[in-house]
Amino acid sequence: MTIGCPECGALQDIPPLTSRMLARCRVCHYPLERRSGRSLDAALACSLATFALLFPTNLAPLMTVHMLGAERSSVLSSGIVAMWREGWIILALLLGTFGIVLPLVRFAMLSLVLGAIRMGWRFKGIGALFRWTLWLDIWAMPDVYLVGCFVGYARVTQDLTGSIGPGGYCFIAAALLSMLTRASLDRRTVWRAIEPERTLSTGAPTLSCTVCDLVEPVCRDGQPCPRCGLKLRTRRPDSAVRAAALSLAALVLTLPANFYPMTISTELGHDVPQRIVDGVYQLFHAGLWPLGILIIGTSVVIPVGKIAGMAWFIASVRRRSRRHLRIKAHLYRWIDELGRWSNVDVFTIAAFVPLIRFDGVASARPAIGATAFALVVFLTMAASRAFDPRTMWDVHIRKRQ
Repeated sequence: MTIGCPECGALQDIPPLTSRMLARCRVCHYPLERRSGRSLDAALACSLATFALLFPTNLAPLMTVHMLGAERSSVLSSGIVAMWREGWIILALLLGTFGIVLPLVRFAMLSLVLGAIRMGWRFKGIGALFRWTLWLDIWAMPDVYLVGCFVGYARVTQDLTGSIGPGGYCFIAAALLSMLTRASLDRRTVWRAIEPERTLSTGAPTLSCTVCDLVEPVCRDGQPCPRCGLKLRTRRPDSAVRAAALSLAALVLTLPANFYPMTISTELGHDVPQRIVDGVYQLFHAGLWPLGILIIGTSVVIPVGKIAGMAWFIASVRRRSRRHLRIKAHLYRWIDELGRWSNVDVFTIAAFVPLIRFDGVASARPAIGATAFALVVFLTMAASRAFDPRTMWDVHIRKRQ
């Protein structure tokens, strides 16, 4: 079975794998297929369970806090709705899309595709539908939202009495099952069930789909992939330019994201602005140093590392550098995968803002730094998605595939 590596473009012949076997690209060492821990039935069960749990997660009370006889409860969307009402439209749209809308959409589509394959039902457009579920994988963030809620709950209960509601327990289960779905999904088996790979004539010029890795004759450049429907390209047009523009925009927004307050807390009539560094200091001061280290990693190290890494990749393409190609390939995978976790800090705001609503005593609201930071995360993720890693390997592989 011949496929094209999505990272370096090299053609690879993969023999049938048994359980616990892993096939890597011989050029860039990208993991092409992994059988260990992969199961279509397990992925279907986890996906269906996640989709079902997302409904009580969004409707039932998430958390409750008590202060001076008063009680405040929230559902998953409470903080996002509060942001919208207070005029933080961009922030509310980003968090609502990533944390609520896309998880429902993704797991509904994934359950449909996996259920259809399990029952042997092939409908028109199933390949395109599965392609969209894979594209939404990094953008649907119930697991990231869960960590943000955990940090927010820990911050609130330092001074107040709190409890987790039925929606919170459903959310914990849904987020954990979403991660199990990602871990158990055997993408290669699903693609082969939709349409198996074909054998092409030896020596003929070829190109490969970057989503399903199907190898096609180069004469099909610009036409839809017969398996997933993506437009076939030898290389994504202007990928380095688009990635550079998005990374530069993220770099510009990094300054207000770090130097302007993320939230403004009102305590007995006095406004207290809090930047990222202030929130980290409070966590360390309260003895929650593991959470402080987590926020430093997700809010400072990862965003800066993503921008620096993308700059290295773009410069490598422009200079046609042959050096450290495998290191750059490994770093690109980490950047593309870890970028979503930078949203922990803004999801933390969405978690604790609706709980601190005690008029005249204490309240909290988002500030300009939160919007800037959310845009930094979005732009850096879009930059890594826009970049075509195969362009770094064009200097290594003479034959473009």
